Amino acid sequence: MAINALVVTKGHPYDYNGFHAMFDDNPSLTSTFVEQPAAQIILRPENMAPYDAVVFYDMSGIPLDPTRSDRPEPPADYVRSIETLLESGKGLVLLNHALVQWPMWPLWREISGTTFMLTAGKMNGRRLPGSGYRGGAGEPHRNAVHRLSPARAGHPVASGLEDGFEIVDELYIRTPLARSADIVPLFTSDYAFTQSNFNPPPLAPKAEQDTWTHPDGDNVLVWAKRTRKAPVVACEAGDGPPAYSNPAFRRLLSNAVAWVASAEARDWARGRS
Repeated sequence: MAINALVVTKGHPYDYNGFHAMFDDNPSLTSTFVEQPAAQIILRPENMAPYDAVVFYDMSGIPLDPTRSDRPEPPADYVRSIETLLESGKGLVLLNHALVQWPMWPLWREISGTTFMLTAGKMNGRRLPGSGYRGGAGEPHRNAVHRLSPARAGHPVASGLEDGFEIVDELYIRTPLARSADIVPLFTSDYAFTQSNFNPPPLAPKAEQDTWTHPDGDNVLVWAKRTRKAPVVACEAGDGPPAYSNPAFRRLLSNAVAWVASAEARDWARGRS
């Protein structure tokens, strides 16, 4: 039986046809696409029963970007919807830029577990540098060719990808993830996460960009996270067409959606396994 996935988009440019084809070409998924802010209505508890999992590929609430007009904090109704989603145990997949949306909303960082910082600041009482990137139109560092390899043998998200795979994609340098029972690394990259390979944070003030420094970063690009009662897969990969058309990345995405929708993942999120 196909998994019913709700896919949330908007707020960040992407190749529409290439992204949607990942879902439309997958016979194991029945996908419904909705853009923000309309997604805030669909994600209300009374509307979520038909969906087995939610894939977030949106980017909302970015207060540092002067070209945007969306609010930096979510409406109270949307906060309640996401909290209810977590308490219900609904599985979530966060792809690429969706990990870093709503930087002024602590719950969203709790959901993803990411340490990515749009600009230098404090997180959990620690002062962290702004995170760098390479890829897209960013000069001088364009998309990287690198290899993703499973970090946890036998995990369902790595099924069929045991030997790893090569991908061309955007990359980020950030502070290493917290190591806890709630965060399980799933895929690591063989790329060198050193400052010289990355551009400074694009939304940071110019003075910060001009003096930007960053210690060596984390090579974990995909991880599982349990947040309240919900299983989450956070995946930094998936920025553009070279990833969308990569059969191995499509397999990774399909595995991630299937796993977060499973009873096994829900049991893990509740601490039962």
